[in-house]
Amino acid sequence: MADSDDEYIQNISDDEADAHQVTRGAGPGTRASGQGVRRGQQGWEVTRTWENVVEGADGTISSTVDGLLEAGKRKRLLKDTTPLQRGIIRHLVLILDLSSAMSEKDLHPTRYLLTLRYAREFIIEFFEQNPISQLGVIGMRDGLAVRLSDMSGNPNDHIGNIQTLRDQEPKGQPSLQNALDMARAALFHAPSHGTREILLIFGSLLSSDPGDIHTTISSLLASHITCTVIGLAAQVAICRTLVSRTNPGVNSDEAYGVALNEQHYRELVMRVTTPPVTAKSSKEDEEQVGSKSSLLMMGFPSRIVEAAPSLCACHSRPTRGGYLCSRCSSKVCSLPSSCPACGLTLILSTHLARSYHHLFPLRNWREVSWKRAAAEKGQRNCFGCETQFPDIPSTGDLWHGRKSGGGGPGREGGVSESGRYECGTCARFFCIDCDVFAHEIVHNCPGCQSREGMLARMGGGGGEVAPDNNEEAMDTG
Repeated sequence: MADSDDEYIQNISDDEADAHQVTRGAGPGTRASGQGVRRGQQGWEVTRTWENVVEGADGTISSTVDGLLEAGKRKRLLKDTTPLQRGIIRHLVLILDLSSAMSEKDLHPTRYLLTLRYAREFIIEFFEQNPISQLGVIGMRDGLAVRLSDMSGNPNDHIGNIQTLRDQEPKGQPSLQNALDMARAALFHAPSHGTREILLIFGSLLSSDPGDIHTTISSLLASHITCTVIGLAAQVAICRTLVSRTNPGVNSDEAYGVALNEQHYRELVMRVTTPPVTAKSSKEDEEQVGSKSSLLMMGFPSRIVEAAPSLCACHSRPTRGGYLCSRCSSKVCSLPSSCPACGLTLILSTHLARSYHHLFPLRNWREVSWKRAAAEKGQRNCFGCETQFPDIPSTGDLWHGRKSGGGGPGREGGVSESGRYECGTCARFFCIDCDVFAHEIVHNCPGCQSREGMLARMGGGGGEVAPDNNEEAMDTG
């Protein structure tokens, strides 16, 4: 029986053998057999990625695995938390590729089924992060653009229509021009105080267009519509041209990404849920589109429950519950929405509060070294969930000379060596799970929101707490 670790040998032509060179055991990350590669045969090196796993002091790899999991949770450190002006009232059209190219199985189970799954998750997360925004869905198949759902602020309308696509099969060729024209028509009447965006998920390498697509791109640019493209096969030249022209001042790599695997695909999709930074426009552009900053009138209705069903103004369906418009008293089923009678934007105060955290994001917490943890022996448990932290070693060799430059607070990937993370304002220690929960879900620090934290921020009883210098811009009173 042949050795399974030997190189794979295959007969090739003489020209290919002359052009091919094989690297032999150049380093610890290569694997090559002792047999020579003869003329007319082929071989390659194998990277041994498992050699990067290091055993801990107890002889297991649990510490390495925990470090990798913790590093994955701390990936949000790559996000910029600088307060920027963002468009929190968004109008976005999601374009899905429903062509035959989506039947490929390079993404499990198929590109088509995975895209439908991520589309549902994206819609839920989009309205969770942008509750006062509007979204529509368009599909591309058989050289046509199919309207799956109109612009709406109700996620159930879009999820139900996408769910029906599971019973259909992808077929035909996509038409990028027809889909962009339909998306432009849907965004044409969007108010100037909101953003106009298109998210294109493109799995094909071609587009069957009836005309000049560059004319369509120029129309998108004139309508101030920005486009983001997620490719599933490879980069396409026309898609790169689309994002480069509709996103002036933005790097094309930020607006056009190609999915490497399922996890990377989901990260690219979920990245769009964050509102884009508002670009500075010239005075002429502001006068042309009327995008100058101005006050926006909104209504905050209260929910009512009627004794007898009555027709709602949005769907003309008999319902007992709903919301009365603050201006004309018309009844709508759900919020946020626009009043069908007078056009007033109707939202709840919680919707506005959930959109506010994009403008003033919670600053990233610092990694705590063993030396810092030993200085704060009173904080033995997580301030958020009361989980007990790892015991502080008695010897000092864990922090002296471990890192280049002397005792760094964290390991590779922004992971704390002590399992503690410190808020720069209230100086409280938290675990990694509370760190992720505070930054991704509640967008507030439990220590700063507590009574002791509020007193420390006001200077009433926290003289021992030294706030971070970078937090001054975050204090909104």
